[in-house]
Amino acid sequence: MREKTHGQLFNKMTMQQADPNNHDSTGKLPIAVVIVNYNAGDFLTKCVATILQTVDSVVIVDNASTDASLSTLTARFQNEPRLRVLHNPANLGFSAGCNIGLGATDMPYVLFLNPDCKVEKLSLIRMLQVLESDPQIGMTGGCLVNPDGTEQGGGRRIIPTPWRAFVRATGLHHLSTFWPVLFPDFHLHKQPLPDRPVEVEAISGAMMLVRRHAIQTAGKWDEQYFLHCEDLDLCMRFRQEGWKIMFVPSAKAVHYQGTCSKSRPFFVAWHKHKGMVYFYKKFFRRQYPGILMHLVAAGVWLRFFIATLYYAFCYFVKFLKPKHG
Repeated sequence: MREKTHGQLFNKMTMQQADPNNHDSTGKLPIAVVIVNYNAGDFLTKCVATILQTVDSVVIVDNASTDASLSTLTARFQNEPRLRVLHNPANLGFSAGCNIGLGATDMPYVLFLNPDCKVEKLSLIRMLQVLESDPQIGMTGGCLVNPDGTEQGGGRRIIPTPWRAFVRATGLHHLSTFWPVLFPDFHLHKQPLPDRPVEVEAISGAMMLVRRHAIQTAGKWDEQYFLHCEDLDLCMRFRQEGWKIMFVPSAKAVHYQGTCSKSRPFFVAWHKHKGMVYFYKKFFRRQYPGILMHLVAAGVWLRFFIATLYYAFCYFVKFLKPKHG
């Protein structure tokens, strides 16, 4: 009975929201938005300004930002009852921030949204429409695009199992045109954009709409991840519990990727690769021989070492450049 009631409510809201002139406080979607912020600058305020046109509940979980992102936000939205800001004493990571935000909401649907995303006007409506179309759908994601309009990687993907990661690392994914099952490429954004919503294995945590009941059954975000791979983990557990994950190509958002992390490449690279090793051990250690899992871990850390050398080289070149003025 509850699902039917929400569906009826959604149909009424969709008709109201479809009118571009409707910006009043009625007809908002039954969605709480959780945004984890860390030094997102002006992007945070722009993100909130856009999303408040569609929903009545936005929770900002700030991971001890040191920039002006929060002061800019509060200056723009003074005494805004639909906006709540939670302050963490330290940077607890993305997963922990998401869980804190989730616990501060009670809506039947929750959108986890990065502060560097600009969601198009009807995107959230379209994602919710797909989520409501089937009670077995637990999660929907939209099409993340770069500022130039090209599709970004990560919005739709298959799980990078150890074999798939090996295929990608060795270049065997180029054979996916001939043998897609044996040599798959988990970067689905290189494939033609579908003309309708499709089921996928994983979507991006940058814009992820989930059914509250689904995340209650699958479990909250795993806080062993600090950043990166936590969205893959959540998608894995959703599918293990029988929930479908849908990619909605018409629900677009511009993602200014790396806004919160580009100033700390070594820190991000460390946690990204640490998360990869944890992800593989958590889900695949019983499916693959121990020696293979050790090789996978060695490959991940080799990749981290190469990335570190690259960042160090870039810093060195930047340091040597003559300063003008």
